Amino acid sequence: MRSSNLTKTITIALMGAISMVLMLLNFPLPMLPAYLKIDFSEVPVLLAALLFSPMAGVAVEAIKNLLYLIFTGAGDPVGVVANFLAGMMFVLPVAYFYHTFKASKRTLVSGLATGTVVMAIGMGLLNYFVVLPLYIMFAGYPSMSPEAKWLAVTAGIVPFNLIKGIIIAIVFVPLFAKLKPWFAKRKRSGSAAA
Repeated sequence: MRSSNLTKTITIALMGAISMVLMLLNFPLPMLPAYLKIDFSEVPVLLAALLFSPMAGVAVEAIKNLLYLIFTGAGDPVGVVANFLAGMMFVLPVAYFYHTFKASKRTLVSGLATGTVVMAIGMGLLNYFVVLPLYIMFAGYPSMSPEAKWLAVTAGIVPFNLIKGIIIAIVFVPLFAKLKPWFAKRKRSGSAAA
């Protein structure tokens, strides 16, 4: 039992570190603001959330953002907190679908689609009401008009998060299909140990 918990803790820590490295390998999308960048750091978060539990996904997401803050010396904690919240909005619906309903490819795709929509709408609202005003205040920029904020959200934030969710889903589904036998083996050995 103890070695099982230790293995789980080490795995979560490793996934957090891998996730942070993947966060550094980012790229912008054409036609969208350059500060919105795609990365694949949610893939290890998804793996932890599906392999162990939604809370394991939360832990990996937290480790990723904490390491990013420490190693990059990011002077923008607002962006780091926003990244954490976006990750939670995306990953938790996927984990909920996977752990609540029969674990299948259809369940996974439904969870990824739901997570994508939740992240896009949730981050749109969060940016309009909280993140953009905080970022402007923190950076010392002049305040944005409601129209400018609305344009930033509808023409930037929402489309970006929709595209990000779709790209991550396209990468994650075949990866998960390859890892599914390993997942099943881990679940069996986990339940045997319990």
